Amino acid sequence: MPVPSTLSGTYCTIYRSASTLPSEFWEAARTNPAHFNTILPTAQKCRDHECPGYTSAPGHVWILVWTCSPRQQLELVLSCTSTEMGTYPIFIASTVPTPRLTQHFVSSRIPILASTLHQEIPKMRVYSVFGPDAIVNCFAPIWSSLTGISPYREPYYAAKLSVCTSRTISNRSASIIPGLQMDLRLAVTADLQGVAELCYGFASESAPFTLTREGALKEASYLIQNKQVWVHGIRQEGTNGPSEIASIVACTRNAEQCATITKVYTNPRWRRRGCAERLVRRVTKLLLSSRYEKVALYVAHTNPAAAKVYHRVGFAGLGDDSMDGKNCEHWSEIGFDRKVVDLGHW
Repeated sequence: MPVPSTLSGTYCTIYRSASTLPSEFWEAARTNPAHFNTILPTAQKCRDHECPGYTSAPGHVWILVWTCSPRQQLELVLSCTSTEMGTYPIFIASTVPTPRLTQHFVSSRIPILASTLHQEIPKMRVYSVFGPDAIVNCFAPIWSSLTGISPYREPYYAAKLSVCTSRTISNRSASIIPGLQMDLRLAVTADLQGVAELCYGFASESAPFTLTREGALKEASYLIQNKQVWVHGIRQEGTNGPSEIASIVACTRNAEQCATITKVYTNPRWRRRGCAERLVRRVTKLLLSSRYEKVALYVAHTNPAAAKVYHRVGFAGLGDDSMDGKNCEHWSEIGFDRKVVDLGHW
């Protein structure tokens, strides 16, 4: 049952199964699926697997923040969930447009959200928090004061959230590299070792969320089995045998109208040959031609080369024009002292 906690017209409700989440949540998330890309897909998956009276996997919690002035309104959603690869960070999304996430707004709502979370889960479970900058920057010090666990000064990840649609996608022809044959397709079982190698490489550049070789093999197997990863094969013309996997693109958080690209990685041996752009464009077109109206992705502020690639594909807000950048939301992941918390993986 939802558990209310009131404070000056702001209160929280707590849900331990996705099937009990209220209609206001589903409406808000479906209205802005790109913004809710970290929360909605998992909630849908959990709900689809639940039976009446069934509770989601242990540790799954959703906390909703409401105000009742002048009428009841859902404003923030926090999720504490997990995947086959491990526990997710704490994700927070808002029904309020990003420009309205002022200091006054977040400082009057985040304390009750953090306090409610503190009462519901072990503090070691919160290894990081990911959400819009204004929310995360307010949450981290409040959580630290509640738990005594220090946040890291530098975020694990700081990025723009960008979206591509059928109206923005670039239809330029794929570039051809003389002397090379290219094969862009959904990965199959025979690609397992090649995909695992690139999953390992991606994780090795994503500290602290590194993988062992065994962990990378497990992730690759899951992605292939669930048809969530595409490969860019490449080989010299005139040679026989399987092509080498130059790049991968994974798309793992998908919900109704919006798919999210969650992993793009190119083997260092094949970089600067347009492989990532070629494969991202192909995958994005395939997704938009199927049931999705939008494709979302995050691009780190520290990775301008990737931003240029995604901009050329048609992802909005990533161009050099300062006005163009206003089309993106800014998100951060802040981590907490790894000597104390239980690190997950995503």
